Amino acid sequence: MNTITMRRNYLRALDSILLAVLVLSGCLLVLSVYSPSIGGHVNLVAGVSFSIALCLIIYLNLNPDAVRARQSNTILNVASQTLEIFQEGLDIESSQKVCALLLPITRAEAVAITDREHVMGYVGLEQQSNPGGADIRTRATRQTLADGQIRVLNTPEEIGFPPSVKSLRAGIIVPLHRGEAIIGTLKFYFRSPREITENQIALAEGLGQLMSTQIAAVEMEEQAKLATTMELKALQAQINPHFLFNTINTIASLTRTDPDKARKLLRDFAVFYRATLENAQDLIELSREIEQTARYFSFEQARFGEDRIQLDMDVDEELEYVMVPAFMIQPLVENAVRHAMPQEGKLHIKISAWEEHDSLWIEVSDDGIGMDADQSQKLLRPEASKGLGIAMKNIHDRMIGYFGTESHMDVESALGEGTRVRLYLKDALIED
Repeated sequence: MNTITMRRNYLRALDSILLAVLVLSGCLLVLSVYSPSIGGHVNLVAGVSFSIALCLIIYLNLNPDAVRARQSNTILNVASQTLEIFQEGLDIESSQKVCALLLPITRAEAVAITDREHVMGYVGLEQQSNPGGADIRTRATRQTLADGQIRVLNTPEEIGFPPSVKSLRAGIIVPLHRGEAIIGTLKFYFRSPREITENQIALAEGLGQLMSTQIAAVEMEEQAKLATTMELKALQAQINPHFLFNTINTIASLTRTDPDKARKLLRDFAVFYRATLENAQDLIELSREIEQTARYFSFEQARFGEDRIQLDMDVDEELEYVMVPAFMIQPLVENAVRHAMPQEGKLHIKISAWEEHDSLWIEVSDDGIGMDADQSQKLLRPEASKGLGIAMKNIHDRMIGYFGTESHMDVESALGEGTRVRLYLKDALIED
């Protein structure tokens, strides 16, 4: 338990004790009025206890440090919850959840969120008249969308509600930004202008800035995922024509020398090609990724011969159902086939996977020609943008995107000794 949490728990316990002393001493004072037999010493002790407890409760709850601490704690809790909600995107459902979350922490009677055209969420008074998806109808909201200024509204006329709305007579409107663009508003409505204090204005402005930052962060994350997915599709499009041409030639030659094997390869190739196009989904089971890699290798083995390349597996059956990013192992095996093959002799490639503290290690190793340290490290640099560099960057980016920044990729290689690529997927075995 950290120091802040311990201090917060201590203050809560102290507040409860003081409240109990206040109630008990108050009861004794009231009782003494109706029971003169109670001694003066008891009255004195009760009176002193009541006064001290009351003063301490007022101090603990109204001193600036305590107020700021409570406000900070509230904002932190809200920040955590709203970020989780905005992962769903800014739509009617998520906006409604955020409004419901914000209403209790302000003195407002209603909280609303809009985009540039519609009410996205509304909770509080007049909720029935402001359903999600309804058009924006207040003049002040449209003005804020136009100029990006925070507005404090002290009369119903400034708000621009229809005359039928009598209960909401003041408000605060805060613009929501995505970069320089104004994408919507966050609105707080009150019964009276007297309820809008400097604290309420500062809180509204802070919440608006918080939401703008979170919306931008979520959209940036989505853009990064989209870019990674597009890189994956580009990588698939890049390798498929070469691989397609070589595999068709291999199958064509086998139709004369080994028709049964040619038919089997043709069926497997249809399955492989379809899976390659479909496997751009988020995550797939490790067993499917390994099966796809094994299919790929069978075509390369048919092309080069079993005396030239061999693939071995060392994967625990219990790990086969772990979810991993698709198209992650095959590019590494393909690289070994294309670049590690010696002029003579046999290339051995091995895929290994093992568990370590709820995390997953995957290793693709070979005993091929290897590369020097500078070449191997270039593969992990962001500027690597050709061939295997694209594949390595794509694998790395998707690992980080799905399993966090503690996940990583390591490459070890030496000339004449082979290459080993290790992928570390942090907490991959922990189910959501």
